[in-house]
Amino acid sequence: MIVIAEASVLELINTGVAIATLLVFGGTAAAALVQIRHLRASNELDALLRITELMRADGLQDAFRYVETELAAKLADPAYRRELGKRGFVDARRHPEMDVCNWFNEVGTLVKNQLIDEHTFLDLFNRLVTYYWNRLEGVVAVLRRERGPGQYENFEYLAMLAERWQARHPHGAYPPGAKRLETSDPWKDADAAD
Repeated sequence: MIVIAEASVLELINTGVAIATLLVFGGTAAAALVQIRHLRASNELDALLRITELMRADGLQDAFRYVETELAAKLADPAYRRELGKRGFVDARRHPEMDVCNWFNEVGTLVKNQLIDEHTFLDLFNRLVTYYWNRLEGVVAVLRRERGPGQYENFEYLAMLAERWQARHPHGAYPPGAKRLETSDPWKDADAAD
């Protein structure tokens, strides 16, 4: 009977040690998950800051300005479209719109592969994406003549996400229930008269 009691005590101790070990492993796993989440958030923030920095660089700003002010007139020229549509390298020095398409396509790839949070990116840039997709859709169409529908598909995907975002947030994404501040526009009447 003493041997049975000792065996029960040993089983109880072993069970207690096993439970304690399980709790330690569980706690360690939970801490690791929290660290991984923080690391992922840090990496996403770094990526978002980097693409924002690239967007604000002089070269890309010049390309954005070109798309906005000169591209429509250039696209009216069949020779310009032929040069753009031929298979192979398109020189971004002659076609700055390529830099803009490339930037949006690269960002679309990051969003699609969840390396940048879709919600955060679209909260910041949804209108910019749709604005430039609308300006560059014809360029993409010309490029796809010889290259196929995969050309700039991640830019297209990003534009689709941005349109969907705007449909869900037609008045912006201001937090519901948060008080809005009054804005005054001292130049409204003067600007309306111009």
